[in-house]
Amino acid sequence: MAQAERSAANEDLAQIRESVRALCAKFPGEYWRALDRERAYPTEFVAALTQAGFLAALIPEEYGGSGLSMTAAAAIMEEIQASGCNGAACHAQMYTMGTLLRHGSAAQKARWLPAIASGELRLQAFGVTEPTSGSDTLNLRTTAVREGDHYVINGQKIWTSRAEHSDLLLLLARTTPREAVTRRSDGLSVFLVDMRLAQGTGISISPIRTMMNHATTELFFDDLRVPAENLIGEEGQGFRYILSGMNAERILIAAECIGDAKWFIAKATGYAKERIVFGRPIGQNQGVQFPIARAYAQMRAAELMVGAAAALYEAGRECGAEANMAKLLAADASWAAADMCLQTHGGFGFAEEFDVERKFRETRLYQTAPISTNLILSYLAEHVLGLPRSY
Repeated sequence: MAQAERSAANEDLAQIRESVRALCAKFPGEYWRALDRERAYPTEFVAALTQAGFLAALIPEEYGGSGLSMTAAAAIMEEIQASGCNGAACHAQMYTMGTLLRHGSAAQKARWLPAIASGELRLQAFGVTEPTSGSDTLNLRTTAVREGDHYVINGQKIWTSRAEHSDLLLLLARTTPREAVTRRSDGLSVFLVDMRLAQGTGISISPIRTMMNHATTELFFDDLRVPAENLIGEEGQGFRYILSGMNAERILIAAECIGDAKWFIAKATGYAKERIVFGRPIGQNQGVQFPIARAYAQMRAAELMVGAAAALYEAGRECGAEANMAKLLAADASWAAADMCLQTHGGFGFAEEFDVERKFRETRLYQTAPISTNLILSYLAEHVLGLPRSY
């Protein structure tokens, strides 16, 4: 990229970041604290993001989207978190786009993408994980059986966040019995399910209350009939299709973790400058300074990996290792910053009004989801370092 192009791209990113910060300023800590108490969905915040076009960042302009790069999308999610807001309420609408954009038919894209881009429809739910299989995706049991011009789906999903607030669900189900396939990754298919038509007939949704306000649910499918035209790509190739979406998911969530880390570092730095104990600011003490400085260095290092993974993704290159490392390092950085920030605030860190305890709970999730730290390490050991498969 020429110097002039780089300068223009950086200027565009700076404008995007400024616009996101301005939007987020309308949703201060009081807004999120009130929602947190009631475990309520941030409807107004999601509507504002949609109206501003941020949730359509990765949808091409020809379908009414913003047509932005992965780097720009990552910047949007980072700024949301760095502003003290919570992008988990809607981030799936970005990373689920990959499966539909890369593997959907022209008719499917023309039918769904403009409505998603305009906000008429929400695609914020991703049905993959099951109670019995957990992270062992290839062992899932939800089935989709072809009957004429429909597939009949039966089974169960868990940790399907935002299902109650999404019109569409991207669903992974088994279309060929596991014992009938040559490779474990075969026989899985992806469907775009219109939940507006299915709720009360073939889908039941059970909310799960968790330690943070994440709007997650358990789904039950009982003879759910999905039109065959809603199958994305070829039958049996669904696992391959969702992998690119998973890389996008890891990069965007890693960017969110960077944003969280920046929020914690700024919060701790500001408090350490103002809090007077024993006649001087606590930030004058190296015992307080050093953990903040270390958290900053850790965040900056992780930030570089997130940028590298995003650049590979948008160039269409293989980025599985980089996306996983970005998520691992960024999640570790955000959790280290969260712990540091809580410790810097002392007792006040546990008080609701400081927002530290809320953000502390929210960022802890990413040690476990959307993929656990241990599975990332296993992936790197096997696929990058060539060590024997451990599971």
